[in-house]
Amino acid sequence: MTVDAHHHVWDLSVRDQDWITGPELQPLRRDFTVADLEPEARAAGVDRTVLVQTITVAEETPEFLALADAHDLIAGVVGWTDLTSPDITDELARLRELPGGHYLKGIRHQVQGEPDPNWLLRPDVRRGLTAVADAGLVYDLLVLPHQFPAAVEVAASLPQLAFVLDHLGKPPVVSGQLEPWATSLSGLAALPNTYCKLSGLVTEADWKTWGTEDLRGYADTALDAFGPSRLMFGSDWPVCTLAATYGQVAEATGELTDGLGTAERAEVFGGTATRVYGL
Repeated sequence: MTVDAHHHVWDLSVRDQDWITGPELQPLRRDFTVADLEPEARAAGVDRTVLVQTITVAEETPEFLALADAHDLIAGVVGWTDLTSPDITDELARLRELPGGHYLKGIRHQVQGEPDPNWLLRPDVRRGLTAVADAGLVYDLLVLPHQFPAAVEVAASLPQLAFVLDHLGKPPVVSGQLEPWATSLSGLAALPNTYCKLSGLVTEADWKTWGTEDLRGYADTALDAFGPSRLMFGSDWPVCTLAATYGQVAEATGELTDGLGTAERAEVFGGTATRVYGL
């Protein structure tokens, strides 16, 4: 089974996506639905997907769970809830009881947008992450390279929680530099409860001129650090469409993993995500 471990959908008539600003992101300022995604995913050989939150609005997660309930393509949801809420345990339980609640597999917060580089280490955040672990859920890490130290520290302090790094921590692909990102990534990968999505690279590259070889050093670093059994393919659709089609992202990921054996490729393209998220 081939799994796309990271994509989004949104309907601007239901809710604005206030992060879509400026002329560069203008192509994203329209609806992107499961109906739009499905033919592209199927054409790329994808059987199941993980739908990931886009904004810090509590109403989005129940909507995503209902979508998963209605569409065979979606096998899991990584939603949002306020990690700092004193009621987070009850809220996670409430989400699980909603229509499609059994599709809730993880929680994510846009830590990359937090001005405090140590936001993950705040006592109220740690308490929330403990509740996520206690609920048997996964936590998706959306961080920038300068936030790696806090991510490493919190992951080390919560060995019972699986942390999945989105988009390889957004390396500086456009510059071609590997350090200090590579060393930071390896530090996170040294923890056995951490995993990583091979996703989001095309939009960290030059959108107009990127080629697979521009991404290879970053993919190879992630493969060396995490190994295929802790790495998972994600399209990051529709954000990826700023630089590439769904099919181009899938094809590039195939080329980036062309040195792997059949069983190792099966891990990256489905096994890891199925196991980590309990799909």
